[in-house]
Amino acid sequence: MWRSLHKMTNMRVNGHTGFTLIEILIAMAIFSVIGLAATGILTTVIDSNAVSEERFAKLQRLQRTMLTMERDIQQAVAKPTRIAGEINEVVMRGGELDGSEADAIGFVRSGRHNPRNMLPRSTLQYVGYRLVEGKLERLYSNYVDNVVGYEPKVRVMLEDVNDFRVFFIPAEQDNDNDEESDWKESYTSTTLPLAVAFEIESKDFGKIRREFTLGSKS
Repeated sequence: MWRSLHKMTNMRVNGHTGFTLIEILIAMAIFSVIGLAATGILTTVIDSNAVSEERFAKLQRLQRTMLTMERDIQQAVAKPTRIAGEINEVVMRGGELDGSEADAIGFVRSGRHNPRNMLPRSTLQYVGYRLVEGKLERLYSNYVDNVVGYEPKVRVMLEDVNDFRVFFIPAEQDNDNDEESDWKESYTSTTLPLAVAFEIESKDFGKIRREFTLGSKS
C-alpha cells in the first residue's frame, strides 16, 4: 500500500508541467519585439501628427495673409501721401522698389476701424508689402501723412518666401487689346489701376497667384 501511494505521488510530481528557462527567454524576446514595433508605430503616428499640425498652422497663416491682402487692395483709395514731407500726386506705387528684395507695393486704404471716431485718427491708413530676408512683410502706419523720418510699423505675414511679384492693369488700357500681356510689372500713377495681381512663391506651397479688381475708385 505504501509503495502504491509513493508511486502515485511521484507520478503527480513528475507529471506537473511548467515553463523552462528557454521558454521564458523566448517569451521575453517575443514581447520585446512586439513592444519595439508598437513603440515605432506610436512614434511614427506622433511625428506625423506634429507634421500635420505644423502644415495646418502654415496653411492658416497663408489664408490669413491672403485675406489681409484682399481686404487691403479692395479698399484702396486714390489718396496720395507725402514723401519725405513733400506733397505728390501718386496714389499707388508698385514694382521693384527700394527696401524690398523683390517687388513691393504701397497705397492708402480705407475702412480702418475707428469706433464712433473716438480715436484721434481717420479711417484711412497707408499700407505696403515687401519681401525682406525671405519674409513677406506688411507695412502700415497710424496716419496717412507722417512726419519726416517716421518709420512705418512692420508685421511679418509669411516666412520662407522665395519670391514676391506684383502686376497691374492700368486704368488707361487699349480696348482692342485684351491679352494677358496687359499686366504690367510696375506702376506709378495718380489713379488706381483696374486690377492688381500678387504672386507669392513659397517654399511650402509653391507659386500662388491672386488677382483682384479695383473697379472705378479713382
